[in-house]
Amino acid sequence: MSFSGSYAEAGAVADEVIDLADEKATAIWKGFGMMELGATLALSGKAKDAVQVINAGIETYRSTGAPVFLPFYLPLLGTAYAQLGQFDDAWRCIHEAMTAVKMTKETWCEAEVHRLAGEIALKSPDSEATKTETYYRSALDIAQQQQAKSWELRAAMSLARLWRSQGKPQQARELLAPVYGWFTEGFDTRDLKEAKVLLDELAS
Repeated sequence: MSFSGSYAEAGAVADEVIDLADEKATAIWKGFGMMELGATLALSGKAKDAVQVINAGIETYRSTGAPVFLPFYLPLLGTAYAQLGQFDDAWRCIHEAMTAVKMTKETWCEAEVHRLAGEIALKSPDSEATKTETYYRSALDIAQQQQAKSWELRAAMSLARLWRSQGKPQQARELLAPVYGWFTEGFDTRDLKEAKVLLDELAS
């Protein structure tokens, strides 16, 4: 549910997973539940809580020897650190995630790792538009190669927002419109709602 933007519902389900994992003494599921709960906190802007919960979840999860799913949650931890201004920790998480993608072959979230790296680069005190755009373009390329339309939409929105801030609204709209136009359902999800708002703003 965190994928669709239903953060409150996702958090409630994560809490249930954690409670059930405690009841069954299952560390791997407790760690997974904590990482998911932390992800919803990060996506909701509750960075301080997100850092604490995701780190605890990762520690619990790693204690079982499980390596999978870390490439997805580490960048979200990175974005939480970035919200707190802790950019060394944010970049450490991104680099760990990129290394984990190669180790576990979890390329399903590789595009999102690069997009979130771009988000962190954008927020950094030494932010460079070129560096940010490079990450966004990498995310877009990976998503297109994998035909991963949800990740492609997110990457296109991030790059379109960057171009809009640079005074290139027409280029931004030409990038985003065909990606948004591919979808035939799911228009009540957060990503597609935000894409529609952005397209309307770019057209005005």
